[in-house]
Amino acid sequence: METKSKYSELRRNPPVLKIKNNAREVVIDLISCMCDNRYKFTLKKNEEGDFKLKTHGYSYSNFLINADKDEIEWEADDNNWRNVINMINSGTSAIEKIRSR
Repeated sequence: METKSKYSELRRNPPVLKIKNNAREVVIDLISCMCDNRYKFTLKKNEEGDFKLKTHGYSYSNFLINADKDEIEWEADDNNWRNVINMINSGTSAIEKIRSR
């Protein structure tokens, strides 16, 4: 019996991800390549209206993303969500789902 990881499944068949227009908060559920561990990122607008990325207690560098944290925040500020998704997926985790409001 072949066992497939959720991470591998997401890499082979990425889900359709949609973000609400003018979102003020975006919650991103991630699956790691390491034993399908689950993580969460949150991009939330601050008082100045800029997105800030929160990694919920985990070091950003652990995800080995091929972009600096501020690059992701700036792309989110410009509503370039496809770029945000591609940058996050460049690391050792894959996006499973996104919720926004």
